[in-house]
Amino acid sequence: MAVKTPHQNVTFDSLGEQSHGYLALPQAGSGPGVIVIQEWWGLTDHIRDVADRLAAEGFVALAPDLYGGWITHDGAEAGKMMSELPEAEGARLLAGAVDYLLGREEVTSQKLGAIGFCMGGGFVLNLAAQQGEKISAAVPFYGVGQGVPEDYSSVTAAIQGHYAINDASYPVDTARAQEQQIREQSGAEVKFYYYDANHAFHNDENPAGNYHPEVAKVAWGRAVNFLREKAA
Repeated sequence: MAVKTPHQNVTFDSLGEQSHGYLALPQAGSGPGVIVIQEWWGLTDHIRDVADRLAAEGFVALAPDLYGGWITHDGAEAGKMMSELPEAEGARLLAGAVDYLLGREEVTSQKLGAIGFCMGGGFVLNLAAQQGEKISAAVPFYGVGQGVPEDYSSVTAAIQGHYAINDASYPVDTARAQEQQIREQSGAEVKFYYYDANHAFHNDENPAGNYHPEVAKVAWGRAVNFLREKAA
């Protein structure tokens, strides 16, 4: 039986504006903090489930809502919603989420981990670049190009990436070049894994049907162990 974790919808300040998110707490009541960054579909049940799964592993997980409550399961609409999210706005919301999570009494770590999927795979690297020492571990799962920073020289977080060899949304050659750029510009610990799968292989609710359970299990295990080691 799956472990039930306490969770709640939360509101927090983000540079003077109100933002919202989904907070999942571990059974122990406290633990290291992790930011969970959504796919282009919005803050869906799948992303909430990712936060719950991290809480079941002992983390305090916060998934900020980058779309202000909007979600979709239509690819064209998701692309439109993503295109209408300025990268600066996404960065602002994420910065507020970092400060909010670090301020929660349940968070035992002085730095946070971060994990992002699809659109969030770019924004998680953006977060590591903008927040510097506040982020100790960043885990991008694939990407679509949105939110990806141009420069990684301010990154101090260890980075573990999970990318698909058959990804039409973010070609594997682009991912390999990104891995090398991060390593050269940041000097941080960087390790990308490449899987024989398609984009969104971790999303068991993906409308395109790209979910690959065996690959997802391996990647998730690596990600959790990495966050436990680097973000605790």
